[in-house]
Amino acid sequence: MRNPVRTALLGAMLLALAGGAAAQVKIGVNISLTGPAASLGLPARDTVTMLPKEIGGQKVDWIVLDDASDTTTAVQNTKKLISESHVDAIIGSSITPNTLAMLDVIAAGTTPTISLASSARIIEPVDAKRYWMFKTPQTDAQMASAIVAHASRHGVKKMAFIGQGDALGEAFYEEVAKFAKVNHIEMVASERFARTDPSVTGQILKIMATNPDAVVVGAAGTPAALPPKALAERGYKGLVYHNHGVGNNDFLRVCGKDCNNTYLPASPVLVAAQLPNDHPAKAVALDYIKKFDAKYGAGKVAAFGSYAWDAGILLERAIPIALKTAKPGTPEFRKALRDALETTKDVHVSNGITNMSPTDHLGLDQRARVMVKIDNGKWVIAP
Repeated sequence: MRNPVRTALLGAMLLALAGGAAAQVKIGVNISLTGPAASLGLPARDTVTMLPKEIGGQKVDWIVLDDASDTTTAVQNTKKLISESHVDAIIGSSITPNTLAMLDVIAAGTTPTISLASSARIIEPVDAKRYWMFKTPQTDAQMASAIVAHASRHGVKKMAFIGQGDALGEAFYEEVAKFAKVNHIEMVASERFARTDPSVTGQILKIMATNPDAVVVGAAGTPAALPPKALAERGYKGLVYHNHGVGNNDFLRVCGKDCNNTYLPASPVLVAAQLPNDHPAKAVALDYIKKFDAKYGAGKVAAFGSYAWDAGILLERAIPIALKTAKPGTPEFRKALRDALETTKDVHVSNGITNMSPTDHLGLDQRARVMVKIDNGKWVIAP
């Protein structure tokens, strides 16, 4: 008589040998769902639910963790994803400080990672740590140059800066100051604030004392609304610029009328319908918006969701290539996946066209940015 327990165990063994559970591709997603950067992480999480559950004939398991906008939690999550979940790749974090904190862990764990944060420091230079790190958002250098070029065209001679007192704020200031010098614009003030600060009144008073023609805010998410609101309260009449870390409707809601007629270099997704038909991002951006609207309702798309969408596009291309040489769950597969990402060429994403190389782990050119004006709570392409 057949032993049912033995038969069940034998069946499970045969399934494993056939590549069932062992062959599943696991992608960790380590993003900011709570804390000050939640407005960045939530659209990314919603977008991840839209990514394919099967790629290259293999099931894909998307494992989402919340790093709470905290560097320590981001590192702990990364370790957990690598050592416990044995992921093949990671998407995250949502913000620059958290991603930089993850570098050592992903290098030690030889796990390819696609960041959703802005700073060029995340991928430059491509050294032993950054060998495993990629990203989808435009760099701070690309966006800072767009701000300074726009300011120069509008006659700005004196510029002030206020940014977060972290890696994002420092990196963005360096880029703004660099391009300002090239364009003969004087940096007259540089102030910092914490993501959790309730007020920036003191910093704004110092800035206004220098009488700048323009103020650049280097911050992300809803905390970035503090400086423009404080400037508006004190009747500042000059130009105000944000970085691309504010590209979502939650920021517009918090800042309200105080952000009217302010500017930012943004993802093409924010103004996809306004782009010329020959823009390389338009078709993919509109497709993403259509699918996101169908699932979550119209008017809720954010740039931060598009960065996750683009990460999904890159993985959807890279995974089948890696599967030709190795099985998921192995160091060989992770290495093959890393190599496939690095050789991405002419891939249209919602932010432009991606062309990566051993020295460029972003691959976007200047077509990936659009200067945008906030006009009565809407994003409008700026002249």
